Amino acid sequence: MKILVLSQSDVRRLLPMRECIELMAETLATLAKGEAVQPLRSMMRIPTGILGVMPAYLNPGKALGIKVISVFPGNHGTELDSHQGAVLYFEGEHGSLKAVLDASAVTAIRTAAVSGLATRLLARPDASDLAILGAGVQALTHLEAMLAVRPVKRVRVWNRTLEHAQDFAARQTTRLGVPIEATPTAEAAVRGAELICTVTGSREPVLKGSWLSPGAHINAAGSSVAAARELDTSAVVRAKLFIDRRESTLNEAGDFLAPKKEGAIGDDHIRGEIGDLVLGRIKGRESPGEITLFKSLGIGVEDVASAHFVYHKALKSRTGVSVEFGGQKFGSDDLKDVKRPSAKAKKKTRKRAVGR
Repeated sequence: MKILVLSQSDVRRLLPMRECIELMAETLATLAKGEAVQPLRSMMRIPTGILGVMPAYLNPGKALGIKVISVFPGNHGTELDSHQGAVLYFEGEHGSLKAVLDASAVTAIRTAAVSGLATRLLARPDASDLAILGAGVQALTHLEAMLAVRPVKRVRVWNRTLEHAQDFAARQTTRLGVPIEATPTAEAAVRGAELICTVTGSREPVLKGSWLSPGAHINAAGSSVAAARELDTSAVVRAKLFIDRRESTLNEAGDFLAPKKEGAIGDDHIRGEIGDLVLGRIKGRESPGEITLFKSLGIGVEDVASAHFVYHKALKSRTGVSVEFGGQKFGSDDLKDVKRPSAKAKKKTRKRAVGR
């Protein structure tokens, strides 16, 4: 049996942002309809980071897979991504491993694509002033996602290290042709913004509710553990909250759990899942002045759907490296060339054994 190995550049080429946004709409709608299996992620903590395991199954396409990923926040500002690992894609009928994909690329693209979907569903149609808190990989893909769904004309970016924000602004202004300004403070980036993306590795709030303008939409995508938050309590209380998965939010979302622990909100503060918005089951923005918030955790169905999509495009375009792997019964290859003893030889063996 052969498996397909797909590199970071392969994934980037085969999973363009606009196509991924549509794919995430289909995927989260499938999840909302109950046609997927989505357990909570399992995480092992070590002093320098986290090793996470995220399995999922989507029934309509019989897509089965698991993402194994390390999250090392200390990599921010280095040549290494903070999220590294692999997505293993299996076919759902026989459980055969079909592909191994670079998880950094899958994570970067699908996370921003879901934020793009949430923005399309919740932000004001004319929102054009964007603030990005963070200047890493997710800042780049979120910028691409926002440009795909809204007429962005102005971008401000903040990072704890101002030089990183300045470098990001210079490179992406040249590449995308959109004016991007690096700001010395998070408040300077957020004041007056209509779209806000928080994509930091911070464990403490970097966004305050007092900075938010009426009508703003927030995508909070940087934190995915209960002990970390990017938004203060005021920001969450002021906003209509939408999520990717209720069970995950109630167990893993520090941005929700911290204000809940303080008694500022309850579980009913969650208006619903993005998949329900896609299906038209719940209402999103109901007035221009409302503040809306999408709390993104990132869930396994997004990775598995992406892997399914990329794998089939790779087959058509002959992309990736094919590698011999297992699949048949263990040891069957070794037995092919073994000369089996004849009945006469077996009889002689039995006689020798009796004579002993």
